[in-house]
Amino acid sequence: MKIGRTVSCCTGPRALQCAARRWSLALMLLAGGAIFAPGVVHADDWGCQVLLCLSNPGGPEQYGECVPPIEKLWSALRHGDPFPTCDFGAGGSQGTFAANTFASGGYCREDLLYWGGPEQSELLCGAAGAINVDIDNQLYARVWWDVSGQDRTLTEFYGAGSTQIPYDPSQSASRFLRRMEQQDSAGGGGQ
Repeated sequence: MKIGRTVSCCTGPRALQCAARRWSLALMLLAGGAIFAPGVVHADDWGCQVLLCLSNPGGPEQYGECVPPIEKLWSALRHGDPFPTCDFGAGGSQGTFAANTFASGGYCREDLLYWGGPEQSELLCGAAGAINVDIDNQLYARVWWDVSGQDRTLTEFYGAGSTQIPYDPSQSASRFLRRMEQQDSAGGGGQ
């Protein structure tokens, strides 16, 4: 199954509904294939399920079929296991993949940055990591996982119909620090 560029028959406000319908159909086909052909399970099926679930605009665990593979992913990442892969087979889907980056003060969403550590002097991130999902070599979704040390996720969707503009999480710290400086200047230094 190829995950990638689709020809949209819907535009405007219905675009997200169409995308969700297509995503649901793809998930059902993947799950159905695993149920009806259990003897044809491949080593990379989990990786393909993970990729499909992470690319969902509604979040990786919006649908019940995605909960087991995604929960397995969170557990694997917490234990330092490698990110699963998906082999699309002959012809494949070049440029379609997902990769995890562990979060830090230098790679985070600006709204998840906070001061912590000794004397509240270290810039930290309120998520364990971010998974960037690329389809056709374009950022399609980014999922921040283990937000606030809980099993929460935040999904940024950049695919068809999205109005969100991708940003570079490695630049969030500098924006955060500028905002803090401006607040300190406006408040008289905060002392």
